[in-house]
Amino acid sequence: MNYDNPLIVQGDRSLLLDVHARLAEECRNALIPFAELEKSPEHLHTYKLTPLSLWNAASAGFSADDAVAVLEKYARYDLPQAVIAWIKEVCSRFGKITLEPCEEGEKLLLVAATEAIYKEIGANGAVKKYLEEGGFDRLNHPCYLIKLTDRGTIKQLLLEAGWPVKDQVALADGEPLDFNLRQTTAAGQTFEIRDYQISAAKALVGDKGPGTGFGTIVLPCGSGKTIVGMQIMDMLKTSTLIITTNISAVHQWIDELLDKTNLTKDDIAEYTGENKEIRPVTVATYQVLTWRPDKEGPFPHFSIFHERPWGLIIYDEVHMLPAPVFRVVAELQAVRRVGLTATLVREDGCEGYVFSLVGPKRYDVPWKELERDKWIASAECIEVRIDLPQSSEIDYAVAGAREKHKIASQNPDKLAVVTQIINKYPEDKILVIGQYLEQLDQIAKQLEAPIITGKTPTAERDRIYGEFRKGNIRVLVVSKVANFAIDLPDASLAIQVSGTFGSRQEEAQRLGRILRPKERTSRFFTLITRNTVEEEFSSNRQKFLAEQGYSYRIVRYAQGEEL
Repeated sequence: MNYDNPLIVQGDRSLLLDVHARLAEECRNALIPFAELEKSPEHLHTYKLTPLSLWNAASAGFSADDAVAVLEKYARYDLPQAVIAWIKEVCSRFGKITLEPCEEGEKLLLVAATEAIYKEIGANGAVKKYLEEGGFDRLNHPCYLIKLTDRGTIKQLLLEAGWPVKDQVALADGEPLDFNLRQTTAAGQTFEIRDYQISAAKALVGDKGPGTGFGTIVLPCGSGKTIVGMQIMDMLKTSTLIITTNISAVHQWIDELLDKTNLTKDDIAEYTGENKEIRPVTVATYQVLTWRPDKEGPFPHFSIFHERPWGLIIYDEVHMLPAPVFRVVAELQAVRRVGLTATLVREDGCEGYVFSLVGPKRYDVPWKELERDKWIASAECIEVRIDLPQSSEIDYAVAGAREKHKIASQNPDKLAVVTQIINKYPEDKILVIGQYLEQLDQIAKQLEAPIITGKTPTAERDRIYGEFRKGNIRVLVVSKVANFAIDLPDASLAIQVSGTFGSRQEEAQRLGRILRPKERTSRFFTLITRNTVEEEFSSNRQKFLAEQGYSYRIVRYAQGEEL
């Protein structure tokens, strides 16, 4: 028992972190690999241990003993023995069921470590229809036969049943590609890969043998996940399909490939709503893949996955992978694949699909660690709470839940605060980010600033981003189209006027717009209407960033005051 320690471990597998304790920051960083933050009020942050958080940790080489050692080191009171036993039991399940190659070319072996596990699999109603009796493997473990085409489905179903499958089947080599990273970019600048980017790529590629070549890499926004993707391409030298969130991100990937690799324009194709070509390296959007002529019909653009013998698929911003794409991902288990993301948080609860179908977490690094090493900018988060105007109080009181959020988010008094912040920081390049287009249009007119929304034509969107990068535009108003995969390296201040309810990943992505390394401290302002549902949603949005060590300074604003 050590009363100076910051962590209280409870029998229900929740962890309470006293943020005022001396070792709180050190403990928070130690929890990141294997625990999930649930609540982050002022004094006690609540973490939860879950099977998925432990299996992701195990897949990255973090053992049950490692997890218990962290808890023992920082716990204020003795650990409940039931929690220790549960951690060891859950972690031990990782690797107890494996997928192995089979002499029958169209089949795989699903191998169970014990007779009891074998029987449990066979008794599972959802799983057993995919199984054929397989006898025993070469080590005399009982096993089933499954079809190659059922590889992803089996992994998905068994994960839901509490059994993560360790896939030990070697992946197929795709079409070779002459691919090399430059040492000097096409723009004439020295190009060096950072150590953590090389480590992330190596963690994914491994020795190119069984059990390697698939998984998820988690790195902060602004830390160069695109570079990690290109490093993986350099290590594998194979035909690659890259899927990302929007057309601007497609163009950004293409520009980076042309600038930093030996590829030419003839090697790279864009597959979007505007252009549909396929070449050795093809960059597509999730939107075009999930388009179909009618709601119940097939997805015609899924054929892109089979158009070439791809050797690598890169799922950029994998936390945004649309649910329909998981269907085709389940069929593509023989292809090397990587998910790139700043956070494994998904608001639809499909983190397990990413784990089982794209692959488990292979590499992760705390945001504050890269901030300390100056690979991303230091950032201050400020939440400004504003009163709801009297003229809106009755409308708010009688509105439904969704309308309440809209009224609070579009509080007209936010406009004066936006203007005040912009005037207060004349040296910063500023993004004003929001959810509601009517609100954003009004702000853009008031500020006489350009605006980018989903309706902005791609050419105009790229032109405006380019002018912002050159410094010809200081203030840019953007909708949620700018949440993901947009590189605006000089942006140093963001003002979030409204958001998508309680989306944790959106909050992380929006902070990420201003984290490119720079000398000045970046500032992230969130404008919230006091005593409304916006406060509750804002608290939920901030969870992931709180887990990474960011705290929000609260400023209470009254009309006419100076911030």
